[in-house]
Amino acid sequence: MFDTLSGKLQRIFKNLRGEGKLTAANMEDALREIRVALLEADVHFKVVKQFIEQVKEKALGEEVLTALSPAQQVVKIVRDELTKMLGSHTSRLRFANEPPTVVLIVGLQGSGKTTSAAKLSRFLTKEGSKPQLVSVDIYRPAARHQLSILAKNVSTPIYEGTPEETKPLELAKSARREAMQAGRDIVLVDTAGRQHIDDQLMQELSELKEALNPTEILFVADAMTGQDAVKSAGEFHQRLGITGVILTKMDGDARGGAALSIRSITGQPLKFIGVGEKTDALEAFHPDRVASRILGMGDVLSLIDKVQETIDQETAEKMQEKLLGDDFSLEDFRDQIKQIRKLGSLGGLLEMMPQIGPLKDLKDTKIDESEVGRVVAIIDSMTPKERRNHMIINGSRRRRIAKGSGTSVQDVNNLLKQYAQARKMMKSFSGQAGFLGKKLAKMKLPGFPGF
Repeated sequence: MFDTLSGKLQRIFKNLRGEGKLTAANMEDALREIRVALLEADVHFKVVKQFIEQVKEKALGEEVLTALSPAQQVVKIVRDELTKMLGSHTSRLRFANEPPTVVLIVGLQGSGKTTSAAKLSRFLTKEGSKPQLVSVDIYRPAARHQLSILAKNVSTPIYEGTPEETKPLELAKSARREAMQAGRDIVLVDTAGRQHIDDQLMQELSELKEALNPTEILFVADAMTGQDAVKSAGEFHQRLGITGVILTKMDGDARGGAALSIRSITGQPLKFIGVGEKTDALEAFHPDRVASRILGMGDVLSLIDKVQETIDQETAEKMQEKLLGDDFSLEDFRDQIKQIRKLGSLGGLLEMMPQIGPLKDLKDTKIDESEVGRVVAIIDSMTPKERRNHMIINGSRRRRIAKGSGTSVQDVNNLLKQYAQARKMMKSFSGQAGFLGKKLAKMKLPGFPGF
């Protein structure tokens, strides 16, 4: 996500830092390069023009040019303007004064509406709400069937409708009535889509809006379609009045033009981003965190949020004690890897780390997810006794473990060597254990030795 733009901006700022003194001339050069980088990232040209004007006005001020570290000042200005472009603050879902809150989920066909509806129901359930799903797509039975399957996967009730209910409005009204009777506080309405915007679709959506009085109308856009997604969002807003955007497939969009343009063009906030195919791959959109991530400052806050959501606190603290002690076994090593894998792909986690100082080369680290799976398979093929005491693993045991895990003896040897190095590293931390332990405990981040 934003890989291309992030790399280019970091190179521009590195060149600025290399200048002995910041002048209007080299600042103009940097702004020209930033403009090109944004356009190549598929950011809307009007948004780029406004952005450059804002940065230029602030960056060429006397206060910046005479500062002790003018390049850092410029980075701060760019970060502030990026945040403003993305929406300044996190925009949360609004709820009706009297439940159930109705959320219309709209968009073009193939944008990911149905999957996003299920993801959003799971997200809201984790937040403490009690959502109910309903599909009013009467044109594609497969869409209603898909939502029914997804609803079961995320343990959310769905209103299936009766044979007599053949119109979108009938289905939506009945779903709202059932939600009210069942004490559900949110109704997520997955609407029909088209390959292109047409009057029939808009008429249908307008009728749903008028009858249901939804608190939110969320437009679902595919980030991979770039400015087409922005254009569609603008048209939907003009004709329907959307209140926010869910941008799907953000994990596959290296440029990020849609995310950077959509707020400025529509005037409506990006509320959620889809970052994978699984039903838990939906995140609230935080403009300030994303701006920091684009500039290589990382997104540690989101990483901490993810850890707190996923990792059991008591388990993490016990593991921390073992990491800094002498009884860190191969079993603990495997369990630690499994805990980290719950957070998502390792590549995605590395993207959240700051790409500066000692961590500046993290972005170039290539993560082989299958290698992590092999490590777990090898340890799982050991006996409990071998996991607790790796010293007893001789040649014949290594051959048996390799055969049982579908790997080679060399793979087993590499793992044991890696594990031994991790133990040695942890022992070298023993003098700093108190300080390190307190810091990690505050962050609630488990360690990840060996990788």
